[in-house]
Amino acid sequence: MNAPDLARLLLRLTVAGLMLPHGLHKLHGGVGKLGDMAASHGLPHFIGYGVYLGEIIAPALVLLGLWTRPAALVMAINMVIAVWLAHSGDLLTMSKSGGYALELQAFYFFGPICIALLGAGRYAVRRGVSRLD
Repeated sequence: MNAPDLARLLLRLTVAGLMLPHGLHKLHGGVGKLGDMAASHGLPHFIGYGVYLGEIIAPALVLLGLWTRPAALVMAINMVIAVWLAHSGDLLTMSKSGGYALELQAFYFFGPICIALLGAGRYAVRRGVSRLD
């Protein structure tokens, strides 16, 4: 086994595999609150539906290693928007347990950035077929 490609696979499975349930939960519960948050920031209400792209479709593509780089960037952009809409007041805050208040959001931003920089690696559906992987 090739260690760098295995590391890419583990990173993809971890980041996308942990993000996907967040999106599936929103699929069940709807995006009404997210649309309201978008509207409160001057954006159209339908922007809330973008969470399905950033938390379901993009993570599924990253898991498969299909159009990995652009899908990972969509995940990172999704997290920037989420922090802007829901957590901007916590950017410089520490949690009660002493960690960074937005450590989960930071993980879901920097993890996809790393995936976008590294690519899918050997263990992917479309390895070598597209420069986007």
